[in-house]
Amino acid sequence: MRTNGITMKSSPAFYSQGLETYQVPMTLYAENRHKVLTSLLQSTAPQTTRTRGIVLLQGGTQPTRYDTDHEPVFRQESYFHYCFGVHLPDCYGALSFDTDGDGGGTTSYETTLFVPTWDEEVATVCGEPPDLEEVRREWGVDSVRSVDGLAAWVEEEMRRRGWKEKKQEGLGNGGEDQPKLFLLRGLNSDSGNYAQPAHYEGIEMWDDARDEETLFRCLAECRVKKTPAEISLLRYTNYVSSMAHVSVMRECHPGMMEYQLESLFMHHTYYYGGCRLMSYTCICACGPNAKILHYGHAGRPNSRLLLPNDMALLDMGAEYHCYASDITCSFPVSGSFTTDQRSIYEAVLNAQIAVIQRLKPGVGWVDMHRVAEREILRGLLACGVLVTGGEEEDVDKVIDTMLDVDLGAIFMPHGLGHFIGIDTHDVGGYLEGHPPRSSRPGLKKLRTARIMEEGMVITVEPGCYFINRLLDGAMQNEKQGRFINVERLRDFRGFGGVRLEDNVVITADGCENLTQCPRSPEEVLDVMNGGQWPPKVDVLPELKRRWAVCKDGAMEMMDVELMHKA
Repeated sequence: MRTNGITMKSSPAFYSQGLETYQVPMTLYAENRHKVLTSLLQSTAPQTTRTRGIVLLQGGTQPTRYDTDHEPVFRQESYFHYCFGVHLPDCYGALSFDTDGDGGGTTSYETTLFVPTWDEEVATVCGEPPDLEEVRREWGVDSVRSVDGLAAWVEEEMRRRGWKEKKQEGLGNGGEDQPKLFLLRGLNSDSGNYAQPAHYEGIEMWDDARDEETLFRCLAECRVKKTPAEISLLRYTNYVSSMAHVSVMRECHPGMMEYQLESLFMHHTYYYGGCRLMSYTCICACGPNAKILHYGHAGRPNSRLLLPNDMALLDMGAEYHCYASDITCSFPVSGSFTTDQRSIYEAVLNAQIAVIQRLKPGVGWVDMHRVAEREILRGLLACGVLVTGGEEEDVDKVIDTMLDVDLGAIFMPHGLGHFIGIDTHDVGGYLEGHPPRSSRPGLKKLRTARIMEEGMVITVEPGCYFINRLLDGAMQNEKQGRFINVERLRDFRGFGGVRLEDNVVITADGCENLTQCPRSPEEVLDVMNGGQWPPKVDVLPELKRRWAVCKDGAMEMMDVELMHKA
């Protein structure tokens, strides 16, 4: 099959965990490879009339725990997975390509995997080494070789594509007409770490052919906008994780431990969804712990006893074949909202609705963050935690002033959301050529400032928290403190916080919500008391939830009646 001048090969192979789990077509990764190569050729077109060479990626290596021989469950390196979908450790993958020299712009390429093999002694412990032909069929690539032959293969392919030594015809290595070895190297704007280029013994002989700039820009940008196949897979991870959240809500009650909620979620996603790994460390923050944004780490290991008046903030998402979900539900542990709990919950829910209603191509993510802050501040004014400051009675103008003095960042000190895909905090947030990170409080926590485009998948996760350190600082700040009702605020000291998080895909004319969790207060309480889910009637159509279920290995849309409001 040819698309945009590139010969793209397809495969009937798929990945599945069996039973009713989702069947991931290997054509998903063939399409990803096609996108990357198309982008790379467009990027290099101004410099040369004929781009050719090898894209070489190194997969993740199997780690061990410190100085022991214990091997944690392996998870593939994300860029490698994007291109090949292979879950084996210690692999390499290559795209060897050449552009026709007839000016037609047609490019042909081959996909080659390099996998480890081992001797009989290792086979006794780990099982037989992979059969190369079976691996080729399973992963839908052109050829599979032993990783031991990588160096010789690279040299053969580079020479076959016209590599000439310096002494040959007076050409310097790395000249315009030379084939290139495209390697991955670039900064992750979330972690501050660098993606590392592939390395093997002897690769130094290609130093003059190395290009470590082009591939990262192209690959990271390709990952920002998802294909329909990727969106379908993300729909599955959201479906599994949403149903797991519902299961936890039904089981939750005072007297449990936070880690028991984590356990229930992990069991449901693995037992029913085939999700062996979580997308990130589960956050099961109840009561005052909900004000700790990334609770659940080793120092705060989901270890508190649930009390009757607690709000639970559960931020948990499973991944399937390396594609993530990231969902947060908040609800009263007792199964009934207090007046104050409902006030804060509805402020956050209104923020989520306001953002989702506005999301579409062309909208700025920074503007959406401000929309969320505005609704949360409005809710805090309504319940008396904030006051108008005595100078202006127009609520919208008062909120404008609050935003000007960064009061929103006191109650929502994190960004509104982030790209999601193969990584929970997916790449591409601050690539060159897109809006830079703000230096303003709150806004500087945004993991992207980009303008929304069709195919982006992003989380919408407004929250409202009562963090003593931030509140105390605000009260000492003359510009912020005049809006705070100190007496009323005392009622919320120790409250913790509320966060709601859905995963949303930007469509041609708006957005679609992949997450299927209870969101209205009535839905939450109904589910906690054993009510049906998914519901017969969607009481919040403004959330744009797209109801789906996995049947026979594929996602099937469901018909849920929408409640029409006057």
